[in-house]
Amino acid sequence: VQLQAFGGGLVQAGGSLRLSCAASGRTFSMYYMGWFRQAPGKEREFLTTVSVSGDITYYADSVKGRFTISRDNAKNTVYPQMNTLKPEDTVVYYCAASPRFGSESYVYDYWGQGTQVTVSS
Repeated sequence: VQLQAFGGGLVQAGGSLRLSCAASGRTFSMYYMGWFRQAPGKEREFLTTVSVSGDITYYADSVKGRFTISRDNAKNTVYPQMNTLKPEDTVVYYCAASPRFGSESYVYDYWGQGTQVTVSS
């Protein structure tokens, strides 16, 4: 599975942004999809994940209530809707695919290239 994340950009604090992660291949619907972010010099931080059918989601406390993840298996795409963005959300965001449900980066086998989100105060 090859993943490509896009949709990042500049947004004002309190604003919203929807990222996308497009997957190649016909096996997208077999993978759990997750989103992480990573600041320079820091460990990759788990944000959210969604089950293969899209009916089960899980969020880190840092984004719970602000981010919503969904997927469209017909389009091989997963979307995190990010609301009420804060300057501390400024970082590179990565999508990833895993054969099982989890919040640890090591369970994810495939990673996108990352997309930068910048939130201005």
